[in-house]
Formats: sequence, C-alpha cells, structure tokens
Amino acid sequence: MTSVKRHQSSISRIIPRMTTIVLAAIFASIGLAQVAYAQTLNVLYSFTGVEDGGQPYAQLVSDDVNNAYGTTAVGGDLSSCGGTGCGVVFRIQRSGGYKVLYAFTGGTDGANPWSGLLRDASGNLYGTTEAGGAFGFGTVFKIGPSGRKTILYNFAGGTDGAYPFGALITDGAGNLYGTTYKGGASSAGTVFKVSAAGETVLYSFKGGTDGQNPYAGLIRDAAGNLYGTTFGDGIVTHGTVFRLTPSGKETVLHVFTGGSDGGFPYYGSLVTDAGDLYGTTSFGGAHSYFGTIFKVDRTGLFSVVYSFTGGPDGGQPDASLIRDAAGNLYGVTVGGGDFGHGVIFKFDTGGVETALYSFAGGTDPASANAPLFMDRAGNLYGTSVGGGVSGNGTIFQLTP
Repeated sequence: MTSVKRHQSSISRIIPRMTTIVLAAIFASIGLAQVAYAQTLNVLYSFTGVEDGGQPYAQLVSDDVNNAYGTTAVGGDLSSCGGTGCGVVFRIQRSGGYKVLYAFTGGTDGANPWSGLLRDASGNLYGTTEAGGAFGFGTVFKIGPSGRKTILYNFAGGTDGAYPFGALITDGAGNLYGTTYKGGASSAGTVFKVSAAGETVLYSFKGGTDGQNPYAGLIRDAAGNLYGTTFGDGIVTHGTVFRLTPSGKETVLHVFTGGSDGGFPYYGSLVTDAGDLYGTTSFGGAHSYFGTIFKVDRTGLFSVVYSFTGGPDGGQPDASLIRDAAGNLYGVTVGGGDFGHGVIFKFDTGGVETALYSFAGGTDPASANAPLFMDRAGNLYGTSVGGGVSGNGTIFQLTP
C-alpha cells in the first residue's frame, strides 16, 4: 500500500464525510449564499494516472513567461510505489503543452509530493515529498531550470521531523520554512527551517494544548513571525491556529472545538494586508459537518465569518484561500454543490458567499483540494484530484 493510500485512509477515519466527496495568463457577520454560475470552466489538462501523473493535491505556481508548475501525488514511474507511481513534478505551457520534469522513484529521491512548489527568481523549484528519501520519512528537494534534481534534506523520522505535507515558503534570504506532520521531540510534528547549513527545528509540537500534526504549510509576516494550523489529535482533537515568533515562542491563537467554530483546518491560511488571518476548516460550523471560513484579526480575536451548508454553496473546504486586490476571498470545496463534487466560491468583503461554479465530476473536475491562482485578468486556475477523462484529476481554468 502506498503512503498516499495510508494517508487517505487515516483522514477518512478522522473526518466524518457527509457528502460525496495556478497557472498564469495561459490559461463580521455570516452572509447568505448566492448561487450564480455565469462563469465558463475549461479543463486544460486531464491526468491519466500513468506516466503523466495523477491526483494533483497542490496549488500551481507560474513563471514570467506564463508556464505553470505543479506536482502529482501518484503516477509517473509505474515501476515504483507498488505500481501506482510515486508522483511527478510537471510543467504546463501557455500553449497547453504538458511535460513531466521529474518522476519520483520512491527511493532516496523521495516519493509522493503532496505539496505545491516554490519558485525563486532564478527559476529553481523547491518542494517536499511526504515519503521516501534516505530514511523513508520524506525530503526537501530542488529542481533547477535544466531539470537537475537535488535533495536538500532527508528527514530521519526522529527529532528532526517526519512526513512533510505542506508547501515551503522562503524569507527572501534563501532559507526555506515548512512543517512536518510527525516527528519532533514528542512525535507530534515540527516547524522547520532549511538553510545552507542544514535543517533546524524551530518548534516541536508537544501534542498537548499547543497542538499536534500540522498538515499545512506556513505564512510569514514582515516581522518574521510564522503562522500556521495544526490538524488535531491528542488533547486538542480538532486543531489550532498558531503563531511562532523568530525566537521560537509559540502562541495558540485559537483552539477549534469541532462545533460552531469549526474543526480540522486542513491546508493553510492567509494573511491580508491589514494583518488579519483568514482560513478554512473542513468540518464543523453552524451546519455541523460542512466547514467554515474563519478570521483571526490582528488583536487575536477569532470569529467564524461563514458556515457552509453542504448544499449549493459547497461543503468541506480543504484548501486555503486566495485574495484579490479588492479584498475578496476565493476558494474551493471538496463536497457540496449541485452535484456533490464541490464548488469554486467567492467570499466578498460584504460577507456574502457566492458559488461561482459547481463541479459535476465525470470529465468535469471533482474534489478540488488545492488553493486557486488568479491571473491579472481575473481568471482562476486550479487542480482537482478527481474527475477528468480518466478520473485521475485535472487542471482547470474558470473565466469570469
């Protein structure tokens, strides 16, 4: 059984699922949901699940000439990971041409990249694999513009961390920051830094009131504080929102109860220009099972700004949010919608949630887990882990 399948089964035990579950220019009170599908969705690529990859769980990142880059959790070299493939790094061009840049083998090169990529000004791509590497607990890797792949760090599964699922961020000085789901001093996960000198654990979760098991990556403010979420388990069973100072002091900004405030913040959060933090939970809310959009303001005050119903407005948002210049938020859900396969939604500055598109499944996308990307024209791009011609996921574009 691949590590991807192990992870999926563990999540299915944690979250009670009540519904069927970016590219560049190529391609305060709870509001009421409005349904309006005036937009046009185009499937730019359907994954086959074989050599080209399958199940893209991560957000896309673009370059200066409008190509986009991403990862798939499976597919690629089908001689690896029990015949399912260990995932790929890919590029899709403005013209629509698709190319696998690297196929993981599951050995010392890593396996199953769940996270998206980070691209620097020189065109290097950075990412993590959830498994594989020298010790089998995941890697941090770099792929240069020529396609050469380098392992920057191998997780050993001990105090240094194990199983990095979230995307990396940088401080602009070449240092990389991320999280591991397990490992650390208490085997409850870590916040880490990778520099030219190697890996440093900035914080080891204790599995108590400080939180446990961060799936999501981090965000960083101008002062160097890091923010993130833990998924939950142990004493804090429904997750937390936390802040970590440059000195390594952790502060829990909110502990989720799994009730009306939500639970299980799966993949990340967003800081606005005003210093407010927005995110999603895949569970809880006013309608019990369908998740929320939450806000933590600059003073630390927590509020739920929207509760999904699991109906046409969507349900169970796994992905973090993006923000446009006007302050509107956009995201996706894995459930709800007209067909039970999720929606693309907008949450405007007036507190109104609008379902922009309802995924139909089949050759249409289904179960979008990754954050969206918006180009200068306002087009939205994303990936889905289901749907498409072969049912192995898609890259899609939503045109306003």
